[in-house]
Amino acid sequence: MTDGRHIDPALGTLSGEGSHQLVRRTPQPFEAPVDTSREFPGEVTYYDRPVIKKSVWSWTIPAYYYVGGLSGGSAVLGAAATLFGSRHMRDLAVRSRWIATIGAGVSSVLLIHDLGRPSRFLYMLRVFRPTSPMSVGSWILVAFSTTAGVSAASGLVPGLRRAGDLAAIASGVLGLGLSGYTGVLVGNTVVPVWHRSHRWLPALFMASAASSAASLLQLFPLRPAELRAARMLGIAGQAADIAISKVIEHSAPGDAASAPLREGFSGFLWKAGGILTAGSLLCSLIPSRSPLLRRCAGTLGTAGALCLRFGIHYAGQRSATDPRATFQQQRRGHGAYAVTGHAAVVGPAEQRAFEP
Repeated sequence: MTDGRHIDPALGTLSGEGSHQLVRRTPQPFEAPVDTSREFPGEVTYYDRPVIKKSVWSWTIPAYYYVGGLSGGSAVLGAAATLFGSRHMRDLAVRSRWIATIGAGVSSVLLIHDLGRPSRFLYMLRVFRPTSPMSVGSWILVAFSTTAGVSAASGLVPGLRRAGDLAAIASGVLGLGLSGYTGVLVGNTVVPVWHRSHRWLPALFMASAASSAASLLQLFPLRPAELRAARMLGIAGQAADIAISKVIEHSAPGDAASAPLREGFSGFLWKAGGILTAGSLLCSLIPSRSPLLRRCAGTLGTAGALCLRFGIHYAGQRSATDPRATFQQQRRGHGAYAVTGHAAVVGPAEQRAFEP
């Protein structure tokens, strides 16, 4: 058991400070610490030791970000096709419902795999806490899975079309929350690179969700009107994705918190996601009905969305190990100061050193 969540069976009992357990974890090369000592030589730290711990989340969490966003975006498109589409949009609505349903099931498996035991997911449903993004997100996932499953299964049972349409609309509303709550969740942590962009991450995740759904649907054969609807959703999502990513990059140029987005494996994924998404957008803007061009746009968009989610995840893992980023956030008033009005860390001579 090396995920940091289990009791060591050799000890069997919890006793003393932290139960005296050491979690052995093999360091990953793509989670290597960020070295900002040369970039910020005068930044005071606590013996260059990390101030916070990085999360114990495995690769299944960024995969969950992608699959959950894909499901939510597909449900939104399916609900729009149900509400405003004609009978020529029926195939798009049905396909979107099934993508949302299958994605909801895969999302649950990925989340439970990271938690370690199914019972831990059930324990999260014992209470509903509106102030906790994780609690709200767990309930959204359960409600979304239920409504998406009913909307997809209604097509298999004669006489349930009206109930399926209502369930599809409900899953579309819940899909908005499923697409964006993960951005709220990571932005609500103390990890510098995530907290630094907490105002933009929910919108970025929702834009990437729209891009993911449209990119996947472009890989399937659909009617011209349905392909046009998926293409328009993809263009809007990818344009917003690129714009928000640039805002995040330029909101703190040279900041220690944003270093993982500029260098290392996480920086490579972040930049690759932007390039692939831009390539997909360019293919979608070309006025051509070529199936090859459409599949190229879908493939590039899918790869770009995956790189974005994994890049954000590994940037957070690396940012948590950089003490300069953590102290810099506090000194500039991006931590507790935003809530309490008092900086938790002061500068030289006990002077508050935060930016307005």
